[in-house]
Amino acid sequence: MKTTFKDIDDYISIQTPEIKILLEQMRQTIKKAAPEAEEVISYGMPAFKYHGILVYFAAYKNHVGFYATPTGHSEFKEELSVYKQGKGSVQFPLNKPLPLDLISKIVLFRVKENLKKKSA
Repeated sequence: MKTTFKDIDDYISIQTPEIKILLEQMRQTIKKAAPEAEEVISYGMPAFKYHGILVYFAAYKNHVGFYATPTGHSEFKEELSVYKQGKGSVQFPLNKPLPLDLISKIVLFRVKENLKKKSA
C-alpha cells in the first residue's frame, strides 16, 4: 500500500469504494465543524489542523480509525465506550454508520481546546 500522500484526496483515491464513502463522510463532517481548519497529511494519515492538529483519521481493513488526541477521547469517554479503542484512538467498524454527530462534537471540542492553548 502507498505510504506517502500529497493530500487527503490522494489518500482517499486509493481506498475501496465503500471506504471512500466513509472517509468522505468523515472529512465533510470535520470540515463542517471546523471550516477554518487546514487539511493536511501527517504521519501518513489525513488530518485537520487549526492552531495545531485537531484530529486524524485513517482507513483500515475492518474499521476507520479516528484520533482526536487523548483529550478528545477522554472528554467523550462515555459516548465512545461502545467502540473498540486504543490509547488516543477509536475504531469505527465499517459495517455500521459513522457516528457523525459525535465526530462533530469531538472536533468542536478540539477547536475550543486548541484556541484556549493558543491564547494561553
